[in-house]
Amino acid sequence: MDVVELRTGGIPQVSSADLMQALPVAVYTTDKQGYITFFNEAAADLWGHRPMVGQDRWCGSWKLRHLDGRPMAHDECPMAVALLEERDVRGGRAIAERPDGQFIPFSAHPVLLRNVRGEVVGAINTLLDLRTQALADDAGIRLAAIVESSMDAIVSKDLNGIITSWNDAAQRLFGYTPAEAIGRPVTILIPPDHLDEEAMIISRIRAGERIPSYETIRQRKDGTLVPVSLTISPIRDGIGRIVGASKIARDISPHKESERRIRTLMREVNHRVKNQYSVIVSMIRETSKLAGTPEAFLSQVRERIMALSESHDLLVDAEWRGATIGELIHAQTKAFATQARLSMSGPMIMLQPNAVQYLGIAFHELATNSVKHGALSRLDGRVEVEWTVTPAADGSDGFRLVWRELDGPLVDENTRRGFGTVVLKRVTPQALSGTGRLEFERHGITWTLEAPLRFVQMSMAGISAD
Repeated sequence: MDVVELRTGGIPQVSSADLMQALPVAVYTTDKQGYITFFNEAAADLWGHRPMVGQDRWCGSWKLRHLDGRPMAHDECPMAVALLEERDVRGGRAIAERPDGQFIPFSAHPVLLRNVRGEVVGAINTLLDLRTQALADDAGIRLAAIVESSMDAIVSKDLNGIITSWNDAAQRLFGYTPAEAIGRPVTILIPPDHLDEEAMIISRIRAGERIPSYETIRQRKDGTLVPVSLTISPIRDGIGRIVGASKIARDISPHKESERRIRTLMREVNHRVKNQYSVIVSMIRETSKLAGTPEAFLSQVRERIMALSESHDLLVDAEWRGATIGELIHAQTKAFATQARLSMSGPMIMLQPNAVQYLGIAFHELATNSVKHGALSRLDGRVEVEWTVTPAADGSDGFRLVWRELDGPLVDENTRRGFGTVVLKRVTPQALSGTGRLEFERHGITWTLEAPLRFVQMSMAGISAD
């Protein structure tokens, strides 16, 4: 094939071969019989092979295959079809097998070359490497799959704020179907008092900025508000112009609810710790009044704080939902191995945390004094604990608990006076807004506590809230 010389004014002469050699795509030419007359370096790179000009025919590939992998004869390739059938072929596809074993899919675009009389004198073929397109297609498919399967709402919009894409998670979060959302302004998702955000977002996107995650409020189709974390990035076209924005919205309602619960818990913990401090301060103050020596004071305070910790352990094990009366009595008397001589009866009542702490102190004092001076100091002595719920005069429920010692030694009222008496008559009853009565009988004491049930029992609302 003759090389055509180009001359334009004062521009240096440039041959067609030089022009084709400079092209970044694979180009080659043949004569009318299909023998290769020219190929550029891009074609040689695609083939991985340098054909013999004037000897190799139809195509410079070492071997050819159909797209399904079957071998393709060179006279079946798009260039051969074009020359044999004397017609241009657009977009024929095949696979070039290189000598090194690589397979390169390509599309071929052979165009017939004719002389001034219209006779076919050869053809020129342009080969496009489909690997780049395939990678782009695969990347697009993967990206689309990621967007659709994402648990976060992913929405794109143009620079006028019109929604252009909408994934499944966006429908779940905001309630609009793609048909309802696409084509509408993104302000349908923005509460009226947050509309100024959109102008700021568009301004920053136009400037090419990516807006890092920030927390805000958005509005669902039904009008309810939802806290979200937004990340916004510019969308660019093929030449780098900003044409829109992509928004990723994550529902942070569970996170906000967790924050609220943590704040509530911290307030509750603070309240409970203060209650504990009050109990300990009261315990130390009353013990100091009655202890005869510093050693006795330290011993008694240590024992009482340990008893308080037993009640606290019950609450922690139950995630601070309270404890039953039986559990509390068992926890405070187990150190004395008195379970066989202690009987309990009464309805199932879940004590609220405050009642657990103060009743725990009372039961500790009763058990300690009974082991030292009362019924539990004798082998045949025993203790009965009974509690009931009774209607009060004002229509509310009342709580009544009786600790009764039986078959104990003769009671010396003077030996039973001390911190325990203060706890049973004043500290515990007052903490429960009730009254306490301590009776010294011939063979044991009887302690009776009466209080409004609401200050003793954990409410069902309190239980379900935790």
